Amino acid sequence: MANTSSPEAPVPVGKVSALIGGWIDRLGEVWVEGQIAQLNRRPGAGMVFLTLRDPERDVSLTVTCFRSVFDQVAEAVQEGSRIIVHAKPEWYTARGTLSLRATEIRLVGLGELLARLEQLKRRLFEEGLFEPARKRSLPFLPDRIGLVTGRGSAAERDVLENARRRWPAVRFEVRNVLVQGPSAAGQVAAAVRELDGHPEVDVIVVARGGGSVEDLLPFSDEELIRTVAAATTPVVSAIGHEPDQPLLDFVADLRASTPTDAAKRVVPDVGEELARVHQLRDRARRAVGHRVERELAGLAALRSRPALAAPQQALVARGEELEALLGRARRVLGHRLDHAQTDLGHALARVVALSPLATLERGYAVLQKADGEVVTDPARVAAGETLHARVAGGGFDVTAAAPDGG
Repeated sequence: MANTSSPEAPVPVGKVSALIGGWIDRLGEVWVEGQIAQLNRRPGAGMVFLTLRDPERDVSLTVTCFRSVFDQVAEAVQEGSRIIVHAKPEWYTARGTLSLRATEIRLVGLGELLARLEQLKRRLFEEGLFEPARKRSLPFLPDRIGLVTGRGSAAERDVLENARRRWPAVRFEVRNVLVQGPSAAGQVAAAVRELDGHPEVDVIVVARGGGSVEDLLPFSDEELIRTVAAATTPVVSAIGHEPDQPLLDFVADLRASTPTDAAKRVVPDVGEELARVHQLRDRARRAVGHRVERELAGLAALRSRPALAAPQQALVARGEELEALLGRARRVLGHRLDHAQTDLGHALARVVALSPLATLERGYAVLQKADGEVVTDPARVAAGETLHARVAGGGFDVTAAAPDGG
């Protein structure tokens, strides 16, 4: 271009920009390290824009990438984070600007480690291992506590001493393991599996006295997380830290802030429980006393009523009513008997007046044949036939004579 251009024959800007673009296109992909000076993530946009700065040389470059590339580290990066990008330089001919199109983003040092942990955390969360519904409640008073911790560590001492101070009869099943280093996660997971199968262990405490992010890496190991999730015995995470939580905290049934806090959470305080028993006993005594007093007051109120204060009054009143009814019944029955006696006398007089015996007493007689037939027609009596005559004073036999003119 230098040989073909001159003040009389200058090269157009567009051609120069195109030539620069051609040279840049021939460059391969490069790994670039820098600090995020500006981050632009527009909601719904498919591209993410970053300004990558070299703080030592005060040089900046624009970096673009697809959102799917950035989402791999989105939870762990922010403005000010140092990252490494695998990108290809791109020249925008129309504007004459240079940018880097990133196909991979990594965090520098600890940042990359945190990004991998974040990815694992997201995957386990999507599997449902951190769901609150999966967490089991701790027993009120465990028969035996399983403790997984470092040998002779302050965490072991804190858990044992504080638990026994709260409940002297508590028993422990201790498994000393490495709590730092490459083999620590495997040993902790094996100890959890062993205690989970122990028939007398009611709760398992995994304890460590804090540390840096790198020191706590074993407690974010995927094997350990899945072992705790599969355990049937409640597990307490007691990693003495606050700023950064290992993944064990999310899958455990209970997270204690320190080993001492774990001891307080897994066993009750005997003094507090005795005080609570005394309080409940006093409360029950007062409740029973109030109930008795209320019932006594109610009984006194019932006894003060006339029906109970002088119950004989009701009986006297009922007795008087009964006497009155009895006298009334006697009078009514007497009147009825008197009327019946009168009616009977009248009926007897009528019967006597209509009686055949009364007729006989006036001089009449009753004639009967031998078969007892009463004679009512002379034509039915034969001459010389013996008849029985009955009069008022008795009876006698008579012989029938021949009728006159016969």
